[in-house]
Amino acid sequence: MLHSSALRRLGAKTQVLGPEADDFVRTRLTHSLEVAQIGRSLAKNLGCDPDIVETACLCHDLGHPPFGHNGERALAEVAASIGGFEGNAQTLRILTRLEPKRFHADGAPAGLNLTRATLDATVKYPWRRGRGPYGEQAPKFGVYEDDAAVFEWLHGGHGYHKPIEAQIMDLSDDIAYCVHDVEDALVHAVTHPRATARLYEGQEPGDILRAVGAERRAVIAVTEKWYGQRVPEQQLDTAFDRLLALPSWPSSFAGSMRDLARLKDLTSDLIGRFIKAVTAATRERFGSEPLGRYHGEVVIPQHTLAEITALKGLATYVVMAPREREPVYFEQRTIIFDLVDAISEQPQERLEPAFVGAWRSAGDDRGRLRVVIDQVASLTDLSARTWHSRYCGMLRN
Repeated sequence: MLHSSALRRLGAKTQVLGPEADDFVRTRLTHSLEVAQIGRSLAKNLGCDPDIVETACLCHDLGHPPFGHNGERALAEVAASIGGFEGNAQTLRILTRLEPKRFHADGAPAGLNLTRATLDATVKYPWRRGRGPYGEQAPKFGVYEDDAAVFEWLHGGHGYHKPIEAQIMDLSDDIAYCVHDVEDALVHAVTHPRATARLYEGQEPGDILRAVGAERRAVIAVTEKWYGQRVPEQQLDTAFDRLLALPSWPSSFAGSMRDLARLKDLTSDLIGRFIKAVTAATRERFGSEPLGRYHGEVVIPQHTLAEITALKGLATYVVMAPREREPVYFEQRTIIFDLVDAISEQPQERLEPAFVGAWRSAGDDRGRLRVVIDQVASLTDLSARTWHSRYCGMLRN
């Protein structure tokens, strides 16, 4: 897994702020490494196989295309008629088909040839599009129709239920995301005040920390819009109270060495707080016996879920929601749309050699479009821009 090209590419793919933003912010790769560390700690605490959990954590974002969720939505629009595009479903496709390492006896690619238990641990949404517990209303899914056979082999008989290793991976992703994205937002606002002035509407960086006080209703509204209402408003409100009361929660932030040290203390305290709470609650229900696969579940206390959701909402309020109104978001989507068109016009000349064979063997236009989408999704942010300059020229105004 560590030697796969798909993992290396994550180093130049957007997490929340693009890798070109500065040298501090997380990329998809550094985020995945942090998720793996959190996941391994939880696995050891709960008696799960730490290697399976760590591998699942490293794999969880492999399917994300250039430009993060913005690129994902653009490709979903392009692929609407052929089964859609979803980063998690693309991850399964990479692991079992696209990453070049092993082949089946019939010559079909086998991806990384991982074990059934490991693959099952990577499937965050164990259902096909429109077939999950929320039907057609669910935007997330983990399996394309093309990959249904391998999914049945690795997961068959367990329905919507995920093994505990996948549950740990999912929780570790949430913990890393909610804690580190707030950290990235603060530091980036200080080091690039002009670049981020529009994001924070002229506020000082320290005001981001105080937003949960002065602008709490707005933060909660954004949280509910982006993440649903599985945590009631009152619980989010009291979660913010608990977070503000933490001794390590900074009252201000100006980017000094001492401020950065305090911020690192906060991230460490929050991660430890969440791991400790989940470990205690899970052990209370299942005792001290080792847990694994479909024996046992991760138990997240409601107050912990509320705090994680509140932090995710804060990160969304100060970074993700404002950025979606920026011109760069429209530029990124244009790059994705243009690249799909340009490659489709001359696929055998413009696809990488590794994808040309799949394009030639595709049985119809749907299959050929899926190969083009696989190619575009594999690109990093930088290579997407480079390819766009090569095949499309300057961006249209």
